[in-house]
Amino acid sequence: MRTEISTAAAFVTRLLRAAGGVGEEQLRCFRECLQEAMREHYRHHWFPLVPSKGSGYRCIRINHKMDPLIGKAAGMIGLSHERLFQLLPSELTLWVDPFEVSYRIGEDGSICVLYESPQPGGKAAKQLESRTSCKEEWRIGTSSPSKSYNMMTVSS
Repeated sequence: MRTEISTAAAFVTRLLRAAGGVGEEQLRCFRECLQEAMREHYRHHWFPLVPSKGSGYRCIRINHKMDPLIGKAAGMIGLSHERLFQLLPSELTLWVDPFEVSYRIGEDGSICVLYESPQPGGKAAKQLESRTSCKEEWRIGTSSPSKSYNMMTVSS
């Protein structure tokens, strides 16, 4: 759970960094606060033997409403929900599951894998989309709102 949470928090933090206007110390604090909020929220909802169980509960979502975990971490560094909506994609889905972290920007965007590791018993986690197509879509803007972000990939 530690690696998956760290990967997800780093991704959101990098989106904030790319948008600009948030200091490095604030970003560090945001990342730590988000990781702690996620650890607490996922405590009894993490099932490595059945990774898809609880996936909806662990999903981080921005879609005209701010995800409460992101909002809580942002509040700790003095960022309002209004400011977050300016800095982050207006539609973001981030799935944090055992052995895989993936995201989608926009309702019609590709699902991109940030982190993937083998599941117990030698079953490899299925990659949902190639990283190349995710990078391309992000670069040309078909899967993101009108903001410009740099693609980042985390692998183990």
